[in-house]
Amino acid sequence: MNAIFFLPWCLLLALLAAALWQDIISRRIPNRLVLAGLLAGLACNALLSQGAGLFMADAGGLGLGKALLGMLAGGAMLLPLYLLRAMGAGDVKLMAVVGAFLGPLQAFGAALLTFLAGGLLALAAALFARSLPQVLNNLRLMLLYLASGREAGLRVSDAPTSGRLPYAVAIAIGTLLQLLLARVAGWPFGL
Repeated sequence: MNAIFFLPWCLLLALLAAALWQDIISRRIPNRLVLAGLLAGLACNALLSQGAGLFMADAGGLGLGKALLGMLAGGAMLLPLYLLRAMGAGDVKLMAVVGAFLGPLQAFGAALLTFLAGGLLALAAALFARSLPQVLNNLRLMLLYLASGREAGLRVSDAPTSGRLPYAVAIAIGTLLQLLLARVAGWPFGL
C-alpha cells in the first residue's frame, strides 16, 4: 500500500481523538474541528486515486459524490436523537465527519455500531451510578413521545437527566469497529 493512503487513517484517528478529548473535558465538539474533519474527509475521497474506500484493502478515494452522500448519511442517522434533545449537535456533526471519510454504506454501519456502543456505555454508566430506573423511565418517556408526541403534551426535555455521556466515545468505538469489520467477509456494511 502506498504511504499516501496512511494519511486518511492518521487524519481520521487524530480527529476522533481530538473530538473525544474535547467532549470528555468540555462536553462540546468545536465547530472548527468538525469543519476541519469535513474538509479532510471530502478532500481525501476527492483527491486520492479512486479505489474501494479510504480504509479498505484496495484503498482509494470514493470520489466527492460518495463522500458527500456519506456525510449526509452519517449526520442523518443521528439527527433524530438531536431533534428529540437526546444528543447534542456536535455529535451529529461528528458522525457526518465520519461519513465524509467512509462513504454512505460504511457510515450507516458505523452509525449502527455507534448506537450499539452508546447503548452499552449508557447501560454501564447507569449501573455504575445506580440510576438504571431513571434511565429506563427516560427511555419510556422517549418512546411515549414518539408514539403520541405533542398531542399528549409530552416533551422529552421534561425528563430528568441521569447524567450525560460524552457520545464521542461511542462514535469513536463505532467507527473503529466499522473499520475493522469492513474487511471481514459477510459484514453487510463493507465494500
